[in-house]
Amino acid sequence: MLIVGIAGGTGAGKSTVVRKIMERLPKNQVAVIPQDNYYKDKSHLTLEERRKLNFDHPDSIEFSLLIEQLKSLKKGEEIGVPLYSYLTCQRSDESIRIKPTKVVIVEGILIMSQPALRNCLDIKVFVDADADDRLIRCINRDILERGRNMREVLDRYETTVKPMHEQFIEPSKRFADIIVPQGGINTVAINVLADMILNNLQDTKFAF
Repeated sequence: MLIVGIAGGTGAGKSTVVRKIMERLPKNQVAVIPQDNYYKDKSHLTLEERRKLNFDHPDSIEFSLLIEQLKSLKKGEEIGVPLYSYLTCQRSDESIRIKPTKVVIVEGILIMSQPALRNCLDIKVFVDADADDRLIRCINRDILERGRNMREVLDRYETTVKPMHEQFIEPSKRFADIIVPQGGINTVAINVLADMILNNLQDTKFAF
């Protein structure tokens, strides 16, 4: 099993990179595990309190569960990935069942900030993008998908997204094996990464 970690700032284009890589890989041999599914449950808080949470700090993520489940996959065990809703800011009672596959892609802004999680990753990728581009994507996504208005998005960017990026996410770039500039529009870098994964799959070391 080959575990690939794809990190980068909010709105950098990680999801686009993941999608384009998956298009190049054999079907039914790839599983994607988003870091966002592992946000800690805060159902004991009011909805207003939940919406004010700092989602860009490592303490907001249950990394211990993510690491435990990656180790289970490597041992050939099926896992139940939690479901998290940005609209209600809490976990669902349901989970997503994922079986071991030849390639597992872990995607999220903070995955390379955690030493124990980095040790689980065979290939570490950082998707880089200009701050202005990331902000524009944040505005579009948070308004359309997460029910926030413009003022809320800008306030959140100023108070949490930007400072957390500078404190935790940007410094984690130095741990990357590959840096993808310009996010999902960098076809050359994405193709190189996809070819690297395909080449690694031919190594019996990673055969499942």
